[in-house]
Amino acid sequence: MLLSYLKIAWKVLLRRKFFTAISLFGISFTLMIMLVVYAMFDYVAGPHRPELKADRLLFVSRMQLVYREGGTSNSNLGYDFLERHLRTLKTPEKVSLSLGNFSTVTAYVGDQTLKLDRKFTDGEFWQVLDFDYVAGRPYNAREVRDAAHVAVLNETTARRYFGNVAAAVGRPVELDAVRYQVVGVVRDVSISRINTYAEAWLPITLSTDNLRDPSYLGRYQAIVLARQAADVPLVQQEYQRVIDHLPLPDPKQYKQIRSYAHTLLGTLTARFNMEGGPEGGAKVFTRAALVLGLLFLLLPALNLVNINVSRTLERASEIGVRKAFGATGGRLVGQFLVENIFLTLLGGILGLGLAAGALALLNSSHFIPYATYALNERVFGAALVIVLFFGILSGAYPAYKMSKLHPVKALKGDAGS
Repeated sequence: MLLSYLKIAWKVLLRRKFFTAISLFGISFTLMIMLVVYAMFDYVAGPHRPELKADRLLFVSRMQLVYREGGTSNSNLGYDFLERHLRTLKTPEKVSLSLGNFSTVTAYVGDQTLKLDRKFTDGEFWQVLDFDYVAGRPYNAREVRDAAHVAVLNETTARRYFGNVAAAVGRPVELDAVRYQVVGVVRDVSISRINTYAEAWLPITLSTDNLRDPSYLGRYQAIVLARQAADVPLVQQEYQRVIDHLPLPDPKQYKQIRSYAHTLLGTLTARFNMEGGPEGGAKVFTRAALVLGLLFLLLPALNLVNINVSRTLERASEIGVRKAFGATGGRLVGQFLVENIFLTLLGGILGLGLAAGALALLNSSHFIPYATYALNERVFGAALVIVLFFGILSGAYPAYKMSKLHPVKALKGDAGS
């Protein structure tokens, strides 16, 4: 039965090539836009290296001190605060401390000046995260404790400085006129992975900051690895208990301390919504994205509904014959929905091709440094869901309308129900 419906659908599409072309263009263009946007979002907030275990990771990167007279003070956290209150958490598997944002250093290669983004980290940084090593190894906890002058470079920097990756490991690199020994080279990390991105990673003990400063606010962050995904809420609750019992730095000036252990998406949305609470505004963002996506789908869906109605009205005689031979309304609805989903699947295939081309152009433009957007399994899954939803949304009404045609009137070519 399904094969018969597909054969009929193909013949119907070929019958009105102009309408078919318009429909396919609308479907493929809509899907291309949505897939490009989703692929970019997935690359920022999805499980990609080095945050491959995104379902087990939490980020403590911001603190907000609320003034008694109104207003807030927002910042990254102090290293000493994180050392005393995050390292001691019992629920996580591991906790890593690192610079919250990268800083810029200068390197010279002949007459060329390289401006490189640097991040200070501890040894656990390389255990909590999943970097892709091209050569060498990460620096370890002992080297961090001893403030060893070692460095890990990204692949592009190793090539620019040494000519090739293999020549980098064991060689010295000078950053701001300070010499470090390269111990490892990793695949490039996109700047969109803001918690872990750098071009050169150095031991946190080499920072010129006073790491013993007891201030709550500072320049650092903690990346927390839960033992399993189900433990994420437990880690968040344990950290929240720490914050709830934390003494105010100045009770006369401040009335409240806010800081949360956010998921990967939550830590991104919290940068724009410090009032987002424990979720960091992630739920609000997700709901808003779904609403905008539905609205974006609505207009092309309505256009496709009109095209489908005009196309199915031309088949009134066919409907009349089917009904005269006992076809039920439900079977007719099923047939028209299969035909419409078949059309949207064809548009979906074209949309995937267009999206792949658009992402390739975006990658080659280097608009976002080190980004390599691609159509992974999650994007393919989203494409399938969108195509099926789009097919049902745009085909349900025309299918229902045709199923209600009176057989006698339909045989006479009268499409009025």
